[in-house]
Amino acid sequence: MKFTVSEIAQMLDGTVVGNDQITINSAAKIEEGLPGCISFLANSKYEPYIYSTQSSAVIVNKDFVPKKEVATTLIYVENAYTAFTILLEEYQKRLAGSKSGVEQPSFIGENSQMGDDCYRGAFSYIGRNCTIGKEVKIYPHAYLGDNIEIGDYSVIHPGVRIYDNTIIGKNCTIFANTVIGSDGFGFAPQTDGTYKTIPQLGNVIIEDNVSIGSNSTIDCATMGSTIIRSGVKIDNLVQIAHNVEIGKNTVIAAQSGVSGSTTIGEQCIIAGQVGITGHITIANNTKIGAQSGLGKSIKKEGLSLSGSPARDLNEHLRSMALVRRLPELEERLKDLERKQETSDFQ
Repeated sequence: MKFTVSEIAQMLDGTVVGNDQITINSAAKIEEGLPGCISFLANSKYEPYIYSTQSSAVIVNKDFVPKKEVATTLIYVENAYTAFTILLEEYQKRLAGSKSGVEQPSFIGENSQMGDDCYRGAFSYIGRNCTIGKEVKIYPHAYLGDNIEIGDYSVIHPGVRIYDNTIIGKNCTIFANTVIGSDGFGFAPQTDGTYKTIPQLGNVIIEDNVSIGSNSTIDCATMGSTIIRSGVKIDNLVQIAHNVEIGKNTVIAAQSGVSGSTTIGEQCIIAGQVGITGHITIANNTKIGAQSGLGKSIKKEGLSLSGSPARDLNEHLRSMALVRRLPELEERLKDLERKQETSDFQ
């Protein structure tokens, strides 16, 4: 797919300095760019590459002032990183838009409906009483159970499994092999030491503009709904347990897990390999560092936490600095003990 620099600048509300009729056919890192590529410069440490890059065009912030001659065409925008993201989204959307129609073999159940311009890949399965919006893409080997709703423009990638009664909003993207709506981890201990399965009768609700990475799992509620609010971004290999609610525009990185009945606020940032216990509440704008373990509710908004158990980030960093000094402090303590013993002997 090809664009001219002029078309890209118009798309990004940018200003061109250089040749606006150059054709762009791919994107690349600024240090790896070749003719026909477009790159971006948002971090000043990469500025040296803009004077040597072979990319045909580079997106830069509007306050960028070259320190020497630049051979490539520049597109000045408000925020280069955001603009490049918008460009990639548009490129991806146009590529996805090339998929349409129904490939065979595929199956759609009784009373299920699909909107205009949808795509159903080969070996996809759609159960009964499903409502699929317009321009939805359902890739090969995806499974949708009964009574499922999917909003307009959403994309279901290969191998996704969506269980009965799940509701997915508009502009959502579910990446390969993710499972939505499987049973939560509910087992009642018995007097004889065995466990009895607790039926999981609820569903999953995913609001608009949500992205869920590959091989993640979102469990259905025991009763009621597991809810992923609009704008949430979930990485690969994330576990969301039953009856969890995740607030708007929260992001969760890979290998993190949220236990049952926990409520996470809006605009939170949860880094990789974070473990969160069940039945707690996390306030809006909380940031939790990688490999942290959170075992209690966070009521104050805007805190940054780290460690296991998680605590205030600055406190955690001071503790880590002290831990690094432990061998030195141990040696000093032993030296004081030796001096004390010598003094006592004299």
